[in-house]
Amino acid sequence: MSVLAYLIPVALFLGGISLIAFLWALRSGQYEDLDGAAQRILLDGEETGDKPAIR
Repeated sequence: MSVLAYLIPVALFLGGISLIAFLWALRSGQYEDLDGAAQRILLDGEETGDKPAIR
């Protein structure tokens, strides 16, 4: 039972750190363009200025 005295604060600390990281990601715009990567993969590459793939 004395192990719980250590595990509960550690779990709360890690949960707080992950909450802070999630809020930082929200504020820095990491979740603004969710469809952009899905659309970019369908482009040929010439429209984005990339070199064409070797076929």
